[in-house]
Amino acid sequence: MNQLCAKPVAKVVWESIEFRQMRGDWFVHLWLLMPDHLHALISFPRGIDFTKIISNWKEITAKRAGIAWQRDFFDHRLRSHESHEEKEQYIRQNPVRKGLVSRAEEWEFVWEPPGAQTAGPAVPPHP
Repeated sequence: MNQLCAKPVAKVVWESIEFRQMRGDWFVHLWLLMPDHLHALISFPRGIDFTKIISNWKEITAKRAGIAWQRDFFDHRLRSHESHEEKEQYIRQNPVRKGLVSRAEEWEFVWEPPGAQTAGPAVPPHP
């Protein structure tokens, strides 16, 4: 089922990401929509309960864009030995692995912070 890769839905998602980014709830390095799920690299300020931030975001976007989110989500924290760039490339290759495009650059449902270098080094999170 494709509920996320529609331009009107993506617009709501992108606006919500930017709003929360400006508000300091999170710092998104990369956000990629797939038809039925998403992948993101996000940094959160210290002391923030990221599960509440994500749950609240899902509730709001569900109402605004008619998205039927699954109840929970899967998170994976990057450790110092893991490569941010490696995870970014893995995320970018998802549409290719699923046969939706032949090259990652062709996938249009990707959000990055303004001025970000595609597949470049990580931008440091907000303090």
